[in-house]
Amino acid sequence: MIAALNRLTELVEEPGDLNVAAVAKTLGTTEYHLRRMFSSLAGMPLSEYVRRRRMTVAAADVIRNEEDLLGIAVRYGYGSTEAFGRAFRAVHGAGPGDVRRDGGPLRTQPQLRFRLTVEGSTPMDTRIVDRPAFRLVGHAARVPLIYSGVNPHIQQHIAGLPLEAHQRLKDLSDTEPAGLLQVTDDVSPDAAEGTELTYLHGAAIAAGTTPPDDLDAIEVPAGRWAVFRTSGPYPAALQTAWAATATEWFPSNPWRLRPGPSIVAILELAADFSTATCELWMPVEPA
Repeated sequence: MIAALNRLTELVEEPGDLNVAAVAKTLGTTEYHLRRMFSSLAGMPLSEYVRRRRMTVAAADVIRNEEDLLGIAVRYGYGSTEAFGRAFRAVHGAGPGDVRRDGGPLRTQPQLRFRLTVEGSTPMDTRIVDRPAFRLVGHAARVPLIYSGVNPHIQQHIAGLPLEAHQRLKDLSDTEPAGLLQVTDDVSPDAAEGTELTYLHGAAIAAGTTPPDDLDAIEVPAGRWAVFRTSGPYPAALQTAWAATATEWFPSNPWRLRPGPSIVAILELAADFSTATCELWMPVEPA
């Protein structure tokens, strides 16, 4: 995977459109996994990195003043000077005309290179589970993706549920993952912070169990799951383990992410919510 990511960054430097799906196929992986691993390790979506790099290189052409702006725009994949100008300004904070006149300001995006350092700083208590198809049922909401700390939108969603709703979900649970679940679904492949996803506060039921009409449901097909067990400060320990799946576990193991929901099962929770033991379920397939 590290070699694949480095090859991807090399291809970003080449002119023309970047066909990520075709690149992933030649590298023996999937576009979904390649984008998710890139965003997790680079700290930005692949699409944002491509824009930053190409506007970094385009700035040199703008400053040299040897070609009109439309010709530069077309070479970097934009059909008009207006579209090119918007992308240029989003990266540099000034339009190409201003930069051509004043020589700046410029914000450079260096070319990324990925290196793997496995230090074992985060213990990864993991098991691989084969599961038949099942359903996730509960109360869903669209919320923005937030990587660090408590997500206030999720917190507000859960707080708005009546107390009896939580016990009802616990009673509905009849298959693994057991108990009350925190489910994230419909995450964009780039997984950019701030993009919307579906959050479901719910439980897992067997495929043959009829879900109540008043609950939202997510159909989960049969497949394999990597299950990571975490224990410690909540939600910090869980978020650290989630990040470590990308930085340590996936680069070191012959598995890759497949599309599907990610599920957190809270096994034990302190009375003051300060610490918890959790299981993080991630859909995987052989790499």
